[in-house]
Amino acid sequence: MQTQAHTQAALQAQLEAQDGAIEDAWDEFVRLFWAKFIPEHIQDRMEEEFLSLTQGSMTVLEYEARFAELSKYAPHIVTDESRKAKKFVMGLKPSLRMRLAVFDHRTLDEALSASCRQEGEMEQYLEEKKAS
Repeated sequence: MQTQAHTQAALQAQLEAQDGAIEDAWDEFVRLFWAKFIPEHIQDRMEEEFLSLTQGSMTVLEYEARFAELSKYAPHIVTDESRKAKKFVMGLKPSLRMRLAVFDHRTLDEALSASCRQEGEMEQYLEEKKAS
């Protein structure tokens, strides 16, 4: 029984090492691809656009799509899900941001879901107010 457990643990460790190696190789491929095919001045411009991105007149889903597209140019800024969520929330319209900034969204998906709910509630409120 101990031999089987030891074998399973060894296999698990080997799989985890392979996963890490694959992830490292993929990251290196992406870095080299960008360096070769996307000029540095374009990368810099897109990073600046990401840094200044706000929701403006976009819907939450349109903003998220643009956010996801531009975040690829600034991976060093959104190094983990928490930072990504915080950057996303800070770019929302003030009326949404002030309702969401008080919550600690651990992932972009959590922030997106909460943003969509709030946007829907705000739209419904405005429609009801308009109808009365």
